[in-house]
Amino acid sequence: MRIAVTGGAGFFGYHLAQQLDGRDGWSVRLLDIEEPPADDFEKPADFRKVDVRDADSLRAALDGIEAVVHGAAALPLYPKEQIVSTNVGGTRTVLEACRDLGIDRVVHISSTAVYGVPKKHPIEEDDPLIGVGAYGETKIEAERLCEEFRKPENGGLTVCILRPKTFIGTARLGVFQILYDWVEDGKRIPAIGSGNNRYQLLEVQDLVDAAVLGLTASPAAANNAFNIGAERFGTVREDMGALCEHAGSGARVIGTPAWLVKPVLAVAEKLKLSPLYKWVYGTADKDSFVSIERAKKVLGYQPKYSNAEALIHAYDWYLENKDNIPTGSGITHRIGWDQGILKLFKKFS
Repeated sequence: MRIAVTGGAGFFGYHLAQQLDGRDGWSVRLLDIEEPPADDFEKPADFRKVDVRDADSLRAALDGIEAVVHGAAALPLYPKEQIVSTNVGGTRTVLEACRDLGIDRVVHISSTAVYGVPKKHPIEEDDPLIGVGAYGETKIEAERLCEEFRKPENGGLTVCILRPKTFIGTARLGVFQILYDWVEDGKRIPAIGSGNNRYQLLEVQDLVDAAVLGLTASPAAANNAFNIGAERFGTVREDMGALCEHAGSGARVIGTPAWLVKPVLAVAEKLKLSPLYKWVYGTADKDSFVSIERAKKVLGYQPKYSNAEALIHAYDWYLENKDNIPTGSGITHRIGWDQGILKLFKKFS
């Protein structure tokens, strides 16, 4: 199957291409506004520089494509107008291009941010969608567009919506690079709150498997929304503790008073002294896990990695590659973020 991946130079696109391109009849074309790092692939990638908001260049880039995995999105730290134009406008442009070009299979990468901060767990796909901030709100609107383009009068596309938990793995940096740096240095790792809340993660290889299922399942099965996450996970304290034990550096998890830490981080964010945005620290002390039963029963999804295994897998990669990791402003997950004021906290940890 010839597939195109929007947002293809990002973390997920990198892994999808690594696992699928050239294997068992799959070919992958990467579409992005930024070129992937030169050393991402052993052979030159089929890459097209495309902004998903540009209808003409997008249509040209989709020539000969049979299915699209739509992963392009502006993350929460982008300006609001860019989040709206990319996450909503870009999704509409992608769906219109697929309809007009006869590409009838799309896998849309949404987010569990569409649920906001619910009190009920596990979260199920039919629970209320209450997005927090521009990112969560635009992810909901993008899903509504997907539903519109499933209708026969609007193209009758098969659009599989995946709602992944925070996904990690090799080459995932951002906030997790900060965690790995502290663990390596044997620091006390502050959980926001007691750390006794359950916070589900996802290994990116399991997300790739889910995307493949969305591309290959029957239209009746695929035309739905699916939560995607790890099946085996414990509390934050337990999963982070497993990483610390694996590292053997002396790092350990400690609880902190959420009522104090959150306001401090909010002020630091507002003053641009911290790379942590509200969605990261605002929910860190809450339970956050979804039911994956629909994906298991309908798509045959079966995640391989637990939270702890995913963290350890990514940490080992970090140790092997840390000397070549670029750092930046905290906009993408493929670079190490400047820790800002967190460097000061680290000194006293």
